[in-house]
Amino acid sequence: MGPHVIFRLLKQHLLWFILIPGIAAGIVFYLTRGESKAYKSQAMLYTGLASGYSLQSMLPNNQGDRSAIAFDNLLTTLNSTETQRQIGVDLLTEHLLLANPDPMVLGQEGFDKLQKDLPADLRMNLVSGHTPEQIQALVDSLSQRRDNNPVKALFLQPASYYSTALLSKKLKSNRKSTNDMLELEYETNDPAVAQKTLEYAIAVLNKRYKSLKTTETSSVIGYYDDKSEQTKQRLAEAERKRQAFAVQNKVLNFDDDAKNIADTRETTIAEYNQEMMRNQAAKASMESLKQRMGQRGTQINTGDVLKAKQDELTAAQNQLVNARAYGRDAASIAQLQAKADRIADELKTVATKFYAASGASETVPQQTLVTEWLTKVTEYEESSARLKLYAARLNANEAKTAQFSPLGAKLRQLDRELTVAEKEDLASTENLNQARTQQGDLTVNAGLTTLDKPNFPLAPQPSKRWLLIAASIGAGLFLTLFLVAIRFWLDQRVSSPEKAELVIGKPVAAMFPTVRKSAMGTKVGRAAMNMFEQLCNAINIEIVQQTGKPHPPVITIFSVRPKQGKTWTSNGLARLYADAGQQVAYFYPRNADAAVSVEQGGITFLPYTVRPDFMNVLRFENLLSDGESFVPSHYDKIILELPALVSSAIPVYLVDNSYVSVLVVDANSSWARTEKQLLGMYIRIATHPILTVLNRVEDGYLEAFSQQDVAYRLKRSETLLNGRKTLPTNV
Repeated sequence: MGPHVIFRLLKQHLLWFILIPGIAAGIVFYLTRGESKAYKSQAMLYTGLASGYSLQSMLPNNQGDRSAIAFDNLLTTLNSTETQRQIGVDLLTEHLLLANPDPMVLGQEGFDKLQKDLPADLRMNLVSGHTPEQIQALVDSLSQRRDNNPVKALFLQPASYYSTALLSKKLKSNRKSTNDMLELEYETNDPAVAQKTLEYAIAVLNKRYKSLKTTETSSVIGYYDDKSEQTKQRLAEAERKRQAFAVQNKVLNFDDDAKNIADTRETTIAEYNQEMMRNQAAKASMESLKQRMGQRGTQINTGDVLKAKQDELTAAQNQLVNARAYGRDAASIAQLQAKADRIADELKTVATKFYAASGASETVPQQTLVTEWLTKVTEYEESSARLKLYAARLNANEAKTAQFSPLGAKLRQLDRELTVAEKEDLASTENLNQARTQQGDLTVNAGLTTLDKPNFPLAPQPSKRWLLIAASIGAGLFLTLFLVAIRFWLDQRVSSPEKAELVIGKPVAAMFPTVRKSAMGTKVGRAAMNMFEQLCNAINIEIVQQTGKPHPPVITIFSVRPKQGKTWTSNGLARLYADAGQQVAYFYPRNADAAVSVEQGGITFLPYTVRPDFMNVLRFENLLSDGESFVPSHYDKIILELPALVSSAIPVYLVDNSYVSVLVVDANSSWARTEKQLLGMYIRIATHPILTVLNRVEDGYLEAFSQQDVAYRLKRSETLLNGRKTLPTNV
């Protein structure tokens, strides 16, 4: 839809665009004639949610209530039904205490309305002998009771100062940009009520918001108190198990003890190996000396006394080694050393006497051998004693290692339980401290701070009456435009050339207005003559481009429905060609039995009857009655007017031989499925161009030349527009 189409629609429905907005403005003007004055009170609050300093500001990574969610919670609390009901309760309590109207509390109009809404006996029962706090409690109770009562009715009235409906509508809150400021405003017809309502709104909001936050912290503190007690019990149990494990297994420090055991084992093994080598060396030397001493050595070895002394020396050496290994005092070690030396000397003496008794001649050398043998025996016995000690130490070390191996896993489990318990206790303590800090923060910070107290509005707000009237005019214009658009899209009439081209699918070659007999010289007449010229030019162009068809050219005029204007269009074309000096044969359907062929001003009018074999007619002379003749070569143009397609068959052979077809459509007729199907069949038959003529269009779609532009045509007969009187006009 182009701009020119929209302009035409607006022009056609100009009355609608004036009438509907005017009616809407009149209705609004009438309804707002008794508009009451409105007074607005405003206040500014500082919340401290975004940049405020508090106890929590010192906490690391503290965020507090610094997100947009905090403001949303605050605004939701203000707009909640319970908050607004509490505001109404406080306001009504103050109004009940008034004995007379007070312009700073409640004006005359509001006071009279309150006296009317609440019976005198009820007001006396509420006020008499009660403090303001008790009155407030009574009003609060009555407003929440299930039964109907005058106080509850006040809270349910939409226009009452105390109703939640009015408060939710008129009480507005707005955060100033992204800072901590919260702007409140309330508008009503009483300036004192506007101010007082805001004051109570701030008080109730402070009270409820702080109560909600305190309730939150109290429940959190209670939870973390229980949690902290549980974690402390688990920590104490873990410490008890760890201590019992250390006492039971005599472990001071498991890691150090395990390291000492490993180090002692390595040292003992090394010393044991060294002592084993010394022992083997002493044994080898002792065996060698025994062989050198021969038989005496055997005698010595087998002597009972000597054997006893040797065993005694072994025992003394074992005692001495053990005393040194286990760190006995120096006096005991010296005593054991003296004992071992004494027994060694006694063993030497016994051995010397035993050898002297044998009476051997080799006394001196044998004495030397005996001395060396005794030395090695002593050394061997000492080494054997130390080996036993080292073996005992190794066995004890192995037993200690076997004991410590399972203790490690148990100790790690106990340490892990102790660590987890310590972390849980630390986390619970930290959370508990944070919750207590939050509670203390709410106690220290007294809630919202009033920067600008609610003001007393001295002047009413500008009237919105004219704004509402302007809005109603705009709504009326929009509604009218919507209705026009709906009417345009639902209208199936071919009312404009644009719509005709859209629904028919063929370009419009000419548009004709409704022409009356007295239209000659008027704008409508000039426009019609101009359209005939354009149509004639379009037809001539199509005729020139057609080749291979017999002369003279055949122009077929048809319509889908009757009463579209075919006859009027055909007469105009025939007159136009006749005025140009051409001979025109005009075939048209007979509408009366008495109609006969007639020649007039270069036009031969040839009526024909639509016979049953109309679809099979091959030549034009077959259309005429018996006795009538027709010679096509005598004419320059043949105009064939067909009956409406909806009521007759299509003469396919005549249509196929046509040079051009002209479809005539009435702008006030509809174009639906039947029209599309019939035109589609005609298009399949026609092998030539089809031009569309839109008849009876509105004047707004036409452009006419001036009187000077068409002065050269004034000599033409008026029949060009009016047609032959003997033929039906605008059929």
